[in-house]
Amino acid sequence: MNLPFFRRGALIPLLSLFSLLVVLASCTDSRHLWLVGSPDDKKELRILMGMLDSRSSTSLERFAALREISSIMLRQKEYGRLATFLTDIADRRPNDPYDAWYIFSAAWCYDSEGAEPIASLYYERVVKDYPDLEVDGKSIHYQSLLRLISTVRSPERRIAFFTTLITRFQDQVDMGRMLFLLGKEYEKVGDWSKAIETYARFLPLYSSQIPGYPDAFSYARNIVDFYNSPKDWAYEDLNVLVAKIEDALDTSSPVKLMNLRAKVNFFAMSWHQDEGDANSQVLFDFAPLMTGGRVSHADALDPSSNTREAYLKTWGWSDRIGTWYLYFRKINFPADPEIHGRWEWAGIYFGEKMQ
Repeated sequence: MNLPFFRRGALIPLLSLFSLLVVLASCTDSRHLWLVGSPDDKKELRILMGMLDSRSSTSLERFAALREISSIMLRQKEYGRLATFLTDIADRRPNDPYDAWYIFSAAWCYDSEGAEPIASLYYERVVKDYPDLEVDGKSIHYQSLLRLISTVRSPERRIAFFTTLITRFQDQVDMGRMLFLLGKEYEKVGDWSKAIETYARFLPLYSSQIPGYPDAFSYARNIVDFYNSPKDWAYEDLNVLVAKIEDALDTSSPVKLMNLRAKVNFFAMSWHQDEGDANSQVLFDFAPLMTGGRVSHADALDPSSNTREAYLKTWGWSDRIGTWYLYFRKINFPADPEIHGRWEWAGIYFGEKMQ
């Protein structure tokens, strides 16, 4: 993690030799606790600390001094010492216009030590308790929200951070990515109406791959399409569904088959393909494939079938691959408790079943 807000050399040109002597004389004895590094570093820190204690220093001069101090202490990897120093400054100067930076920088120090839970408390404090501040063209609130999203594990809190980021910084974020990730958080807390609403907003804004979710677009589209569909092809009893399909095959009725298949996310592919492959999602017409004679089916489901998935072997299709396995699965859709757990004819696998 690289923090862009620390840099050297911002202060010294502002001070005359006379000013340096004044602030050096005003440095209090308590400041020796923060003097670290080489003799030259300690000398510079003593001068900078003296400026902090000088009543004649403006808030901008104190801010410049603190950036220099932070750079020196970070070079010495004094993360804990610097975090304590910065929070002390902010607590003693509650109306300082740069307090947000001091607390943010303290949070970054804890982050650097691997203390993410403590860091997140300080990042959240920045967003909730201090006005936003731009340093080097970067918003402190924006940077804090990004770190909170990266470190906090609670989906409820992450929802709040995503929502704030999307609302306040819509011109700076990848809106598609943010909306998809927000939708995932709504799923985690079981708020399916919000999840689906968020996925619907995400779809037209999708523009690039989302790390960790290579199938983000198809995932969200399938959920939204399924939610908006009548779902009248779902059956509570698998045996009833299979019996109806067997009847359609026995009577060579492509119309009956079309009515029984899933109307959303239905796939037709070889055993080697992936269901998410765009080529597997097709508008399927059974009529031209049932003209060569009656299609036959096994008397029972394939032995590999289980309580969540099932296969029915069929053959005799007028196609170069005559053997098809019809694939059934239980619907996983908690957004609709009446549909969740029912069976659907979800797709077709071409060719002999892989062992």
